[in-house]
Amino acid sequence: MFKEYCSEKIHLIESELLTILQADECIEPVLCEAMQYSLMAGGKRLRPMLLMAAAEAIGEKGSKYLKVACALEMIHTYSLIHDDLPAMDNDDYRRGKLTNHKVYGEAMAILAGDALLTLAFEVMANQEDVEPANLVRVIGEMSKAAGQAGMVGGQAIDLLSENKSITADRLKLMHQAKTGALFQTAIRSGAILANATEKQISALTCYADNFGLAFQITDDILDVIGTEENIGKPVGSDERNHKATYVSLYSIEKAKEMANDAVNNALDSLTIFGEEAKILRTIVKYLISRNS
Repeated sequence: MFKEYCSEKIHLIESELLTILQADECIEPVLCEAMQYSLMAGGKRLRPMLLMAAAEAIGEKGSKYLKVACALEMIHTYSLIHDDLPAMDNDDYRRGKLTNHKVYGEAMAILAGDALLTLAFEVMANQEDVEPANLVRVIGEMSKAAGQAGMVGGQAIDLLSENKSITADRLKLMHQAKTGALFQTAIRSGAILANATEKQISALTCYADNFGLAFQITDDILDVIGTEENIGKPVGSDERNHKATYVSLYSIEKAKEMANDAVNNALDSLTIFGEEAKILRTIVKYLISRNS
């Protein structure tokens, strides 16, 4: 059931992403190619899937908001292109393929990321069949989540924390912004677009915060005990780059315990929902067993 759901949503998302790219006016073919290279490089499409699952928890059809969901994936992909750059994490592989700058050069990789970020907001603005006030609210929240108060701010903390000892509170703030902000905006956006009540949005925000924490802790664990084949890039990059992680600050066993606690807290936040939130429950449980 869950595998079929994911497969169906991934196909839907990737078909729409290709349609968007093909319809987009791009005056330089190499730039278009670089954008498509990373955007269509695979991946779990977790963020757009979460947006649709959140809308379904409110009782709406998730695919109704496919454009906003795809825009979120564009923002996520832009961040990966830039994170992989030599000035940032300096990674050679992403999802088992050479990173964008290894294929197209640093300058074109930067431009491909810039183009995907700006295209994302054009795509969002073209979402149909939603209340204008809800769409404006979502665009505002997504802008904040992607910027200096969210993902970009978290990346800045990450860079400034290399080769330094940081507190648990600083580590949590970094990952709430760098990783958690996009998860939160994905889930909140699905709820807002589907006309959720403030009580429902609050419950789903709690779910999202715990989801993001569980995801990041599991990511840190996989960087130590995972395999390059499964995660699509060399393991141990956090240690090589002297990055603070939940594993380095605590231990693998403690990190696993913290991830389990976050998953349970996420599940508890969904008690006001019935069967309509089944996918959200299944996705967060999957975090504990994932190997990529």
